[in-house]
Amino acid sequence: MSLGSNSFYAEWRSRHNAVAALGDAGDAPPERLLQAIWQHQRLQRDQLRTLDGKPMRVLHPGFASVEGGPDFRGTVLQFGSDAPQSGDVEVDVRSSGWHAHGHDRNPAFQNVLLHVVWEDERQRSAGSFPNRLKPESANKPPVALALAPFLDAPLGELNWWLEREPVKPLPENLRGKCSAPLRELPAEQLTALLHQAARMRFEAKAAQLQARARHAGWEQSLWEGLFRALGYKHNVWPMHCLAETRERWAGGGATALTLQARLLGLSNLLPTELPRTPTDADSYVRRVWDCWWRERDEFEACILPQSLWRFHGLRPANHPQRRLALAAHWLTHGDLLEKLEGWGAAPIADARLLDSLVDILQQENDEFWSWHWTFRSARLKQPQPLLGATRATDLAINVILPWLWTRAAEGKSEKLRAEIERRYFCWPTAQDNSVLRLARQRLLGSSSQRMLRSAAQQQGLIQIVRDYCDHSNAVCEQCGFPELLQHWPR
Repeated sequence: MSLGSNSFYAEWRSRHNAVAALGDAGDAPPERLLQAIWQHQRLQRDQLRTLDGKPMRVLHPGFASVEGGPDFRGTVLQFGSDAPQSGDVEVDVRSSGWHAHGHDRNPAFQNVLLHVVWEDERQRSAGSFPNRLKPESANKPPVALALAPFLDAPLGELNWWLEREPVKPLPENLRGKCSAPLRELPAEQLTALLHQAARMRFEAKAAQLQARARHAGWEQSLWEGLFRALGYKHNVWPMHCLAETRERWAGGGATALTLQARLLGLSNLLPTELPRTPTDADSYVRRVWDCWWRERDEFEACILPQSLWRFHGLRPANHPQRRLALAAHWLTHGDLLEKLEGWGAAPIADARLLDSLVDILQQENDEFWSWHWTFRSARLKQPQPLLGATRATDLAINVILPWLWTRAAEGKSEKLRAEIERRYFCWPTAQDNSVLRLARQRLLGSSSQRMLRSAAQQQGLIQIVRDYCDHSNAVCEQCGFPELLQHWPR
């Protein structure tokens, strides 16, 4: 069969370079094509052998990563007669890429089970592939598989079909066992399922805040929750550690600059030296250091190791330096708790819920942080808010609404509790993330964000992932969720 069946569309596609032509026969194919071959398993799967000669089975090729690190996560592989293993897969054109790309020194690659490459370099150039761990390496080179001997079709044909094939969306056969029964659920029943799961997630967050309040008080519980949420998923724990010591460093009467200096100093995120070329940031940095030097010895026991912070893949606008500057403003005013309690009890139209919360959390222009993403970034042309609607939604769903709800329970105010719960279920959708994208594709069979119409539905889907997907593997072994769907009330 000729490629594209000689249709007008196929000829036009080829003529206008919709498919990139491969180079000379001796050239390796592009890495993106190798990723597509791996995900769609265009391989003679019953003949696969690693470079060390061991037979292997691919029980699941894994899910394309959207956050850096290894190319595929959640892969399930079996080597020889060993028990199946779950882990990550990295795809490189050449086997030497493990060291050349720094994977051997990157902690994100420590769970890589298989290094997928185009061909065995050792056959082309003796000694080109390092067989032993370099002294500075942290991750031993994993088992390697060369794709070239195991393609199920000529490379040119695979290039024709796969070069433009998106790697991230899941093929039908890679979706979870629950995908088909979930698609069969009427919209009302799917919404009810997501809402029930969302309520469990909401109550779990409220219980955590309540448990902390019993030991440290409601105000401290709130601050720790807010700091955790400002840390995003990568920096939750260092932010939490800062909040735990709040009573030691948040002394009364401190200015915003003083609190920013303390937080930036305690976090170990202050620049250690000024740039040689003076910038408009120098004045602010010098004043912050002047404040911090005077107090550093007093707070030395609370200073965090800089190694706790993670910045890979973090947008400059979300840098913890900037989030700590915002928290300093909240602490300076000293009335955030009272404002949030008033907001929870005030009659507010649904359409105004998000904007009214932003009005409370947003701060007036900061002399430095409204004009810079980080210490090193250039001055912005226009001032940018320290907090926007996206982050306010995250704070509302994960901290503020659960905190107000469980606090209302302590005060035995059922009316207020019902109102907070109602706000939770009608809150507009939050920002999309990698967990939701994969869950929509794998469970709901769609990559569209629009199919989830509220933040609560997003939370429900995440709860299902945490309850079931995270306790199974990519082939859904021993997962109870498909059975739950069989018994779901119709």
